[in-house]
Amino acid sequence: MKLQRYLYSQLAITFFPIFFGLFFITAVIFLVKISALTAIITVNFFELFRIFSYTIPDIIFYTMPISFFISMVITLSKLSSEYELTVITSFGLNPFKILKIFLPLTLLLTLLLLVVSVGLIPKTDFERKQFVNIKKNEANFNIKSGEFGQKFGDWLIFINDKKNNLYEDVKLLKVQKDNDQFVISKNAVLENDNGVLSIRLDEGKAFLIDKEEFNQINYEAMYINDSISTAKTTVFTTTYDYWKNNIKNKVDLDDLTFFILTSFFPLMSLFLVITFGYFNPRYEKNRAIMYSLISIVLYYVLIKSIGDKIFLHTLYIIPILWLSGTYFLYSKTIKKEY
Repeated sequence: MKLQRYLYSQLAITFFPIFFGLFFITAVIFLVKISALTAIITVNFFELFRIFSYTIPDIIFYTMPISFFISMVITLSKLSSEYELTVITSFGLNPFKILKIFLPLTLLLTLLLLVVSVGLIPKTDFERKQFVNIKKNEANFNIKSGEFGQKFGDWLIFINDKKNNLYEDVKLLKVQKDNDQFVISKNAVLENDNGVLSIRLDEGKAFLIDKEEFNQINYEAMYINDSISTAKTTVFTTTYDYWKNNIKNKVDLDDLTFFILTSFFPLMSLFLVITFGYFNPRYEKNRAIMYSLISIVLYYVLIKSIGDKIFLHTLYIIPILWLSGTYFLYSKTIKKEY
């Protein structure tokens, strides 16, 4: 028990700095993505924080498995470099027994990751999309005058002047594969019809351009709908029903397999922890971090390359391949020595 407490304390010293560092970096990336919404809707600081809070389960899920795996490897490699594992082994505790010490904590982490990924993330993603849709349906759009690159649905929009809901000298551009559309209007008004947003254009011209023809249409009034706001919203009841319907309709199965396999990554990589963590500092260099990063990249490439093709079958194919490969590596290196 004393050894278990000691190993866990050493693991905690390593884990928390790595986890919070990765958490901060990932949070910044998510915040940058969220801030792009301000080009479409107007939100205050508290609403921006609310949207960010919906992404916290995603951030935890993406950072915790990697942090935990690397922390276990670093903990053992540090003990190896300071000859502490040599002393522990001399008392009859072989590497497999050390692995068993980390097993309960790794199982607990795996269950936590499954709850976060399969249970929380679908719900928080739905709540985030619902909140953004509500803001869109309030027609509280942040279309500013004199700025290029603003979007309304599939259209790029530029307005010369804005007075309340009245836009003056409006230009819209829609670039497609087969043809382009360019619309100019003297005046435009943003309208909200039961959550369906549209712009009413008055007194203008529309140009339809393709490879063979160039057409011009003069109009008195024209309506352009926001394709985002008119999209249907899925009703979310429970997480169980969500995944049940997805499996039945074969929708987002790659997400399900990714969530499950990523949650099991630390548990299925315990043989790698022992393999990378144990080394003789007299004759070997400490390459534990490099090996850990390579194995993480390899595992995620394996999930994405196979998971996107055979979906649910990856739930037994990848664990078999990964456990077989990691145990083979363990048996050919550490098991022989100890």
